[in-house]
Amino acid sequence: MLQSYLCLAPVIPVVTIDDARASIDLAHALLEAGLPAIEITLRTPQALDAINAIAKALPDAVVAAGTVLHRSQISEVIDAGAKFIVTPGTPVQLAEHLSEAAIPVMPGCATVSEAMTLASLGFEALKFFPAAVSGGAAWLKSVQGPLPTLTFCPTGGIDLASAPSYLSLSNVPCVGGTWITPREALKSGDFAAIGRLAAEASGLRKAA
Repeated sequence: MLQSYLCLAPVIPVVTIDDARASIDLAHALLEAGLPAIEITLRTPQALDAINAIAKALPDAVVAAGTVLHRSQISEVIDAGAKFIVTPGTPVQLAEHLSEAAIPVMPGCATVSEAMTLASLGFEALKFFPAAVSGGAAWLKSVQGPLPTLTFCPTGGIDLASAPSYLSLSNVPCVGGTWITPREALKSGDFAAIGRLAAEASGLRKAA
């Protein structure tokens, strides 16, 4: 299931939202531009409400809960309607709880050892974070040989210009990006601008 979500579009917008009332208009703009998978980070008090609002109003959206750091948050995001979970990093104890979650999980890693540990717990699709400062596309290319069964969604420091270098790799089905939903555009309700950025991102093509 998770792999099918990651293949819906070349980019998953990573959103930190301060006002849940804007979440439905935001999700509409992203969906209409061709980005159905949306990661809402648990970095604000409004995050769970935003996930819940999108899940109820837009069944075609695949809303993920990002920045999951604690065991207690697993049930909270499931109850809110998240379709999958994303973590920035994954301590072993948290990974063990995540492996039993009722929805798919894309746990975060930044090293080969972390990736191998997560693979041993049954995870096959991982978030590579923070991508740009952890080796970028070169790191991902170098692990294709030793870790052939794993795929990665690199996130962190990626933009429209750098995304193609990641998407050209066979172990990268998509990238995560914050550039599509700038905080100022969210704050001002400029969903037309967000729609334009999303359309550019959805126009990126995964190499065959």
